[in-house]
Amino acid sequence: MSAGLLRTAAAAVLYTHFAVVLFNVFWLVAVPLGAWRGWRFVRSLGWRTAHLVSLAVVALQALAGSLCFLTIWQNDLVSAAGGPSAAPSLLERLVTRAIFWPLPLWAFVVLYVGALAYAAALWWLAPPRMTGPSRAAAQAKARP
Repeated sequence: MSAGLLRTAAAAVLYTHFAVVLFNVFWLVAVPLGAWRGWRFVRSLGWRTAHLVSLAVVALQALAGSLCFLTIWQNDLVSAAGGPSAAPSLLERLVTRAIFWPLPLWAFVVLYVGALAYAAALWWLAPPRMTGPSRAAAQAKARP
C-alpha cells in the first residue's frame, strides 16, 4: 500500500475517533437536557446502550493502562506510511488538538470512569425505553 493511501487511512481513523468522541459527549449532554425538555429520542434504548458500551470500552482501556484501539490503529498506519506527513491539513491539526490532550494517564482514567459512572447514573435518572417494533413485540408477548 502506498504511503499516501496509508496516511489517508490514518486520517480516516482520526476522523472516526473524533466522531466517537462527539457521540459520547453529545449523549452525556443530551440525555439530561432531553429528559428535562421531554425529548423522546434521548430515551432510545439502542442509542443509550451503544453510548454506555462505548464509554465502558474507553474506561476499561484506560483502567488497563492502554491507549484507545483507534489511537493505536492510527499510529500504526502513520508508522507504516513512514511517519506523519510534513504538512497535515488544518482539519487534521484541529481534530488532533481536540481529542489528544497532554495529560497523564491517571487523569484520563478519572475522566473516563467518571463519564461512565455518570452515563450509568443517567440510566436510573432518565431510563431508556424500548420504542418501535421491538416495543410492540414485547407488549404483544406480555399480553395473555
